[in-house]
Amino acid sequence: MNDTSDTRIIGTHGFPTREYRLSLTVGDHSPRHVRRVVRALLRLWGLARLEDAAALAVTELLVNVYRHVPDRRCTVTVRRYEGSGAGVVVGVHDDHPALPGVQDAGPWEEGGRGLALVAAVTDKWGVAADDEGPQCTGGKTVWCELRA
Repeated sequence: MNDTSDTRIIGTHGFPTREYRLSLTVGDHSPRHVRRVVRALLRLWGLARLEDAAALAVTELLVNVYRHVPDRRCTVTVRRYEGSGAGVVVGVHDDHPALPGVQDAGPWEEGGRGLALVAAVTDKWGVAADDEGPQCTGGKTVWCELRA
């Protein structure tokens, strides 16, 4: 796993926000390692009750990178927010232009349930395409939000 990570304090709408960013090439063991990082961050931030859902969500998002992004490179971002409600936003960005969607997997199919699981265990999820602005890469960020 190529690891370039950092944790920073960023101000947003007057509320302190903490962000952790990890760039990696997804391999067989990457989801397990990233799950550990996400769980540790949530405990550190006092959001331990979100651990299981966040761990499942980030696993599914990384598996999608592993299966569908040719170079398997991505950046995982975990951002805590506070204010009227606390929570986290987990995002996985890659430079591959194909946009994911929820599939209608049959009972005997081995795959196709990842985003349905993400939708089931998080408060919101979505896909933001990088199709505007000077930093346009043609990629996208798949994200999910978990509220405390």
